[in-house]
Amino acid sequence: MRVLLQRVSSAKVYVDGKLKGSCAKGLLIFVCAMKGDDENVVNALTQKISKLRIFESSEGKMDLTLHDIGGEALVISQFTLAADIKKGNRPGFSSAANPQDANYLYELFIANLKRIKIPTQQGVFGASMKVELLNNGPATFWLDSNS
Repeated sequence: MRVLLQRVSSAKVYVDGKLKGSCAKGLLIFVCAMKGDDENVVNALTQKISKLRIFESSEGKMDLTLHDIGGEALVISQFTLAADIKKGNRPGFSSAANPQDANYLYELFIANLKRIKIPTQQGVFGASMKVELLNNGPATFWLDSNS
C-alpha cells in the first residue's frame, strides 16, 4: 500500500460539484492499494499514521501526533500512486490492486482510523474528484508498505 500524507490546515473533496468530505487541521491522506496488500498492511499503516509525530509542538519541533493536536483526516483513494514510469512516457498501473480489492482495503483503512478515534471523512472510491487543500508547512510524507 502506498500512502501520501499532507499536513493541512484544511481540506475538502468534491464529486460532481458536491462537497463529499472535509477536514480541519490534520491530514489529507491519499491511499493506493497495491497487489498483495491485505488487512495486515492496512492495520500496520493506520497504526503508524496514528503514532507519527509530524505536527509541530510549541517549540517548533515535529513532536505531536494527530491525536495530540485534536486533528482530523480526509482520506482520498488515488490509484495513480501505483504509477510505474520507468519505461516510456505513459504511466503503467499494473502493480495496483484490482478495484474490488482496492475498495475493500480503502474502506478498511477508513474504518481503522475511525476505530482509533481519528475523526475521518472520505472521498468517493474510483470517482473523479476535485480536492482543495491548504497545506500546513508544507509537510508531505510518503509511506510504502514495501519499504
